[in-house]
Amino acid sequence: MLCLFLLISTLEVVGIGLIGPFIALATNPTSIHQSFWLSMIYGRLQLSSDYQFLLITGLLVVILFYLKAFLNFNSQKQIFEFGFGQQAELATRLMKVYLMVPYTFHLNRNSATLIQNISNETERFATGLLIPLLTTISNIIVTLALVALLVATNALAVIIVAGVILAAFLIVYSLKDRLKSWGQNASEARAEMIRAINHGLGGLKETKVIGCETYFEVQLQEQAEKFSKNIALAVGFSNLPRFMIEAFLITFLILFTVLFIKFNQQDSQQLSAVLGIFALASIRLLPAISNVVSSVSGIRYSLFSLDQIYFDLKEQEVINQKENPHVCQAFQSSLTKVGTGISFSNHIILDNLIYCYPNATKNALKGISLTIRKGKSIGLIGKSGSGKTTLIDVLLGLLVPQVGDITVDGVSVYTDLRSWQNMIGYVPQSIFLIDDTLKRNIAFGVPDHFVDQERLLMAVEAAQLSELLEQLPQGLETPVGERGVLLSGGQRQRVGIARALYHEREILVFDEATAALDNETEALVTESIKSLSGKKTMIIIAHRLSTIEHCDRIYALEKGEIVKSGSYQEVVESVRSPR
Repeated sequence: MLCLFLLISTLEVVGIGLIGPFIALATNPTSIHQSFWLSMIYGRLQLSSDYQFLLITGLLVVILFYLKAFLNFNSQKQIFEFGFGQQAELATRLMKVYLMVPYTFHLNRNSATLIQNISNETERFATGLLIPLLTTISNIIVTLALVALLVATNALAVIIVAGVILAAFLIVYSLKDRLKSWGQNASEARAEMIRAINHGLGGLKETKVIGCETYFEVQLQEQAEKFSKNIALAVGFSNLPRFMIEAFLITFLILFTVLFIKFNQQDSQQLSAVLGIFALASIRLLPAISNVVSSVSGIRYSLFSLDQIYFDLKEQEVINQKENPHVCQAFQSSLTKVGTGISFSNHIILDNLIYCYPNATKNALKGISLTIRKGKSIGLIGKSGSGKTTLIDVLLGLLVPQVGDITVDGVSVYTDLRSWQNMIGYVPQSIFLIDDTLKRNIAFGVPDHFVDQERLLMAVEAAQLSELLEQLPQGLETPVGERGVLLSGGQRQRVGIARALYHEREILVFDEATAALDNETEALVTESIKSLSGKKTMIIIAHRLSTIEHCDRIYALEKGEIVKSGSYQEVVESVRSPR
């Protein structure tokens, strides 16, 4: 692109530089024979009249300008292709970072901000910073080339023009802090708009029942007004230098003409040539300089987007540096290397796990140690806040303990975290369903052409979804709606269980998976879970004690510690208020 910019600027200088001689020849054709070079070219071409020479000169100028126009078009096209290509690449990179960063990153970040960064900030980076920057470089090269031409034509006039341009840049410089502030305010307001929309529409049923529609409307209105005010100020003031330059340059041309006529009355032909070059150069310089000045303003306004994107792309590296060095190194390597694979034949050992949430003062887990043998089922019980969910999140590899390790047959899961997670099927209390078909929700993350139909039907039957499937008009191809709104709570839960069964994971984790089911459905699902005993290794957080009656071993947690373990009879009957 830089080579193209240089070629265009050369053509600009040559094309506009030929305008002056062409005007001089048109007003005085006999000057052809008074110039050594022109007369030599005239003779070599064997022309019969001055008019023919003038015609050829004009045709040459026209060809140069058409060539320049074509190259300008291609230059702009390449700038836009590169800029929007970078937007797509950055959006993809940000999505990858948000999916790859440790789970703790998402505990302190609102999804509205992440959506804003992926969709809006990348667009603003491309259209407000990268593309204007490339266009500015192009225009600066053209401007410098034209200024050099004008200096050769009339140095005094160029000094006056330079003063005009400098004044415009000083205006932009004086607004630099305000422009950046307006950009940051607009970005924050847009993120808050997304958050208000998510809150209002995400809980639509509760919003309508409570009757608090106005609350979310007012939230959105406040942020929308803040956004419109800041972006209007930024865009409005970014155009101010362009209007000033236009007025100053016209003033310059008029004054220059008047003064030239007053002090050089005998040289009207030179005036025509000089004015022709300056007039045409001004036509090209005016948008170029205006674009440079406006782009500088836009870049200042968009710098906040650059900061947001950059720091989030660096977030994974920053977080990894804050983690425990030994565990973090293993965790980081599991994200970057192709693992050798972890095989599970005998047992899983949780060895002295200690975990503390970021900025927390107390440990959520305090030296948890237990052994899970292959094909066995364990149940976890305890009051709310006892550490059950934190332990499951550590087991799932979402949280990395500051102390301790998890080993499978003597191999640390942190040597190949992806391989470990490929063994686990997770069924949470609140199932996440995508706005798609039942089939794609069960075969979650699997492209259509890789879906195993036989395995899909087996998962449906095992999760007690066969009756529902018969009632659906399109069977497995029936859309379930946003967040599964077209299904009941119990049906959504069973879809989650079917999802875990479809992926044929060796270890199944049920995080209060039957909590939302009615007694009859829970009994059916519990029977399905029991039927997997001995075939699958299961870890179950209990909501109802009947769910864990079949477990081989029960662990009671309290304040991040295991306070009792044993059989169902030994633990449950001796622990009060197990919830």
